[in-house]
Amino acid sequence: MPEARKDDYRALAAKMAPVFRGYGATRVVEAWGDDLPDGKLTDFRRAVKAEDGENVVFSFVEWPDKATRDAGWAKIMEEDGPDGDMPFDGKRMFWGGFRPVVDLQAR
Repeated sequence: MPEARKDDYRALAAKMAPVFRGYGATRVVEAWGDDLPDGKLTDFRRAVKAEDGENVVFSFVEWPDKATRDAGWAKIMEEDGPDGDMPFDGKRMFWGGFRPVVDLQAR
């Protein structure tokens, strides 16, 4: 993510978060890299081939179940997917689905 486009990314994230929620997501988190040390084998910056002047954004969307996630993503891509000038290089973005194995939250 180009550092110079942080505000553009924030605007896109703010626009899309309610869309995800509208299709059933229970939580949307967008986080700007703040402490990304160089690793010995790999690290966040190398994972996305970040260049000078770029930062890493870590995002996740929580869904109540896989069926809601699959239906939500399909609708988002069909009806509400971002268009126009994206503030990042989507070819270096990666994603996947995860099922919790431990989930401990402070109340």
